[in-house]
Amino acid sequence: MASLTQTTQRATVFIAASETDSNLYYATKFMAPDPFIYVEIKGERILVMSDLEIDRAKSQSSVDRVLSYSEVEGRAKTQGIAEPGVVEVVHILLREAGITQILVPANFPFGHAIKFQSLGYQLYPKRDPFYEERVVKTAEEVRSIEAAQRATEQAVAVAFDLLRRASIENNQLWFDGIPLTSERVKKLINVSLMECDCVAQHTIVAGGEQACDPHNEGSGPLPAHRSIIFDVFPRSATNRYFADMSRTVVRGTPSPELKRLYQTVLDAQEEAITKIKDGADGKRIHQGILRRFEKAGYQTGLVNGRMQGYFHGTGHGVGLDIHEMPRISRTGSLLQEGHVVTVEPGLYYPVSAPCASKTWSSSRKTGAAT
Repeated sequence: MASLTQTTQRATVFIAASETDSNLYYATKFMAPDPFIYVEIKGERILVMSDLEIDRAKSQSSVDRVLSYSEVEGRAKTQGIAEPGVVEVVHILLREAGITQILVPANFPFGHAIKFQSLGYQLYPKRDPFYEERVVKTAEEVRSIEAAQRATEQAVAVAFDLLRRASIENNQLWFDGIPLTSERVKKLINVSLMECDCVAQHTIVAGGEQACDPHNEGSGPLPAHRSIIFDVFPRSATNRYFADMSRTVVRGTPSPELKRLYQTVLDAQEEAITKIKDGADGKRIHQGILRRFEKAGYQTGLVNGRMQGYFHGTGHGVGLDIHEMPRISRTGSLLQEGHVVTVEPGLYYPVSAPCASKTWSSSRKTGAAT
């Protein structure tokens, strides 16, 4: 274990784009699509920005100081570095501070790491989450997640209204004289989310057999009388926080078997939500749902080369990433006040049972703040 003195003499270095690196955004509260430099040196948080972004960074970021990339680059040239790149720019700052050890995220660019090592630096990679405090959300963060969740609920409600107005012909849904497709419903959801300043990717509207593959986004005409799974997880365009929601619906008449399966999943979700509290063990919550499903006769396992039953986790953290700590799963995490998690049990049976003529699938997900 490193001594306190050793730890305080390590600088933290990011070279990434905060639009895609949630840890960098958390550290800076500055959104940018292109990579930039962030360093923490002896407690001071510093951005090094291009001339294009420096003024915006000064006004929008939460760091202590914003430096001009071209100015530091000029200093490097005066110190004998003929063609300084991004690593050499960071090197100037670290050398001036007498730092030779660097803490970097585990996904730090390999090429940059090699260059730092050639300059004599020791690198210490750290796995995600880089900032442990991210897992406990502030009241402001909870409000941001809740706002995204409300926008998601509104967008899904618009889609549900479209399904209600659809007609049924030959076991398919029709609207405006043409088959109602997954693509049309996803577009309606995504546009509604954009109107609420949220951006959605990989929205799932999957019906019938497609609904039994939890990450199948869905395509083609939507079936009547069978499961249609919605899974919508947009990110706020203003503060970058995610929401996460899934629902299973049927337009038409569900089979008795599907109604029983749906109610089993709903009951399991409602019970699990009551267990989301400070000090709860995510692993035990997950195991309890598995036992409940098995007791109800729903087994999980590989059948004809395909998994069926309940083969994903019960929940995960939601924040600046759609999937982050803590976990409510077979590995589990201890929950604490301030965590924001999903509770999302689901049952999936892609092959019809002897007593059923319809594919069975049901999933429910909701966001919850402890």
